[in-house]
Amino acid sequence: MGITRSTVRVGQKPTKEQLKQIREIAKKPIHYTEDCPESTPEALAEFAALAKERRQRRTKPMISLRLEPDALMKYKALGDGYTGIMADVLNYVANNPEILSRASGAAIAR
Repeated sequence: MGITRSTVRVGQKPTKEQLKQIREIAKKPIHYTEDCPESTPEALAEFAALAKERRQRRTKPMISLRLEPDALMKYKALGDGYTGIMADVLNYVANNPEILSRASGAAIAR
């Protein structure tokens, strides 16, 4: 039994070949002893360390921010989840130094 890898992008439909592969694989039985061997204590410890690292990377710090009232009202008008949209906008600007330098009037180190 081999592993077949395919990349499918968001909104992309699978090709006829990919659908054929999926149908063929779906017909094969799963052999848990061969396909899913039991994890060793070392592997479990490694998985736990990776999970802890991933949790730490995903944790977002809380901050306080002063905004112009009209800017805040525009974001709030977007409805639930407006703080996530604000975070996305800040991330976009932070990752585009040319926008950031225009807004602040100063050159930003890349």
